[in-house]
Amino acid sequence: MKANQKKVQTSTKKSSSAAAKAGADKCILIYEDDREILFLCKMLLERENYRVETLMRCENVIKDIDDIKPNLILMDLWIPEIGGEKAVFLIKENPDTRHIPVLLFSANAQIKEISEKPNADGYIEKPFDIHDFKEMIARHI
Repeated sequence: MKANQKKVQTSTKKSSSAAAKAGADKCILIYEDDREILFLCKMLLERENYRVETLMRCENVIKDIDDIKPNLILMDLWIPEIGGEKAVFLIKENPDTRHIPVLLFSANAQIKEISEKPNADGYIEKPFDIHDFKEMIARHI
């Protein structure tokens, strides 16, 4: 019986290490001014082994991207200073940043329509299902 348990533990470790490699070289930049949502998103994504950088304001979005070099950006619609919609416009208008996937997220009932205006690559509705959240990230990174 103990031999079987060791096999199970070994196979669990192998699948955990495969999961660890999946996000290891990917960076996600999160713009969110709600500390609890920011903490939750950061924790969920770090468990998937993504490198996660967070900012609570976006007054210098292009410089932030240049400094951090993210593979994906999660942008809160109501982020202080310029707001998420305008920030996405700036990202998508800039030839150096337009290739980076940007997901807008908000509790706004119109988030789908709002995300289409600045050409965001997708949207996440708050509150979100954790499984759906992780799937959306994996699909766009």
